[in-house]
Amino acid sequence: MDIAMENLPLDPARRELEIVERKGVGHPDSLCDRAAEAFSRRLSREYLERAGRILHHNVDKALLCAGQTRVEYGGGEWLAPVVVTMAGRATTAWGETQIPVDRIARAAVDEAIRPVRNLPTGQVEVHVEVRPSASELLDLFDRGSGASPRANDTSIGVGFAPLTSSEALALELESRLNAPETKSRVPAIGEDVKIMVVRRGSALRLTVAAAMVSRFVADSEAYRRAVGAVRDLCAGAVREAGFGEVQIDVNAADEIGRSEYLTLSGTSAEAGDDGQVGRGNRLSGLITPMRPMVLEAYAGKNPVTHVGKLYSVSAARVAAACAKLSGVRAAECFMVSEIGRPITEPQSVGIRLDAGPDAFAKLDGPVRTIVERETAALPHLWRNLVQS
Repeated sequence: MDIAMENLPLDPARRELEIVERKGVGHPDSLCDRAAEAFSRRLSREYLERAGRILHHNVDKALLCAGQTRVEYGGGEWLAPVVVTMAGRATTAWGETQIPVDRIARAAVDEAIRPVRNLPTGQVEVHVEVRPSASELLDLFDRGSGASPRANDTSIGVGFAPLTSSEALALELESRLNAPETKSRVPAIGEDVKIMVVRRGSALRLTVAAAMVSRFVADSEAYRRAVGAVRDLCAGAVREAGFGEVQIDVNAADEIGRSEYLTLSGTSAEAGDDGQVGRGNRLSGLITPMRPMVLEAYAGKNPVTHVGKLYSVSAARVAAACAKLSGVRAAECFMVSEIGRPITEPQSVGIRLDAGPDAFAKLDGPVRTIVERETAALPHLWRNLVQS
């Protein structure tokens, strides 16, 4: 296997500037990613039940067009629904049996929006534009139904490890803001939160956008309290993470009493923002412009042969294992496929390590073992992906 190793200063925590972003579960892009991935999982389980194996599909295209609302303190009304279009390619029949692709797509959208407590399913209109798979891709998929499936694309997967303190903080902040206990204590905080973490040296700046649910906000003072609760929660998490100097801006575009981030549903998808698969968090759960990233979206791709998904997961596993080797501070992995080749045989694997010279000299064997182990596991990875 072609494995290229380099020793470089990788760790972003040692740089002067670090930028990290996290889009919350209610963000329109997150909703699209979750809908596409739920669609693939549900299709895969349907195929397993009917055919005994996962059939070809790639349903990795979803577009959310925001609705329209009128919002005021204490409530408001819906004027136009959110429209979600699910598109892609799928096997629509097995023998004489039709696969209920439309029904599965609609169930996936329902699953995706469920975490947004105040978004009624009746205000989400679903269009399904899924067509039968192309014959050449069906043939390639079927040719790879043996021990090692064939890659259905020439693509790249990347991974890195470990997370920096700033990256871990972005994940923790969104988790706390959307935790059930937070919603119980401050129900005005919606699920559409977006967090930008900028670290300059040891100083931290957080910019948080948090959609507020209007029926829990009686007036401008109630809105101020809800914004203050978001700020306090973030400040507590920052202290626990060990950061010192911090500036926290919440809903920075607000003009209290004139223009606030008020919504009926807790998501900007109701009126303010559209969504699309692949524009949000990467597989790491973060948007990390100072780390290796690719444009490939993992959500909705089939879990058997699509290397855009499989190599992203595998590269993350390789990087995590390499980062645990003695003397390694950080690791990155790049995996490149070639259409038609077995997924267990990437055409190239690049490993970047941040290690001392003495440690690096001893790492060739352990790294090769990790790469070979993880690529050998690729034909079985679908089991975890379908059930996750």
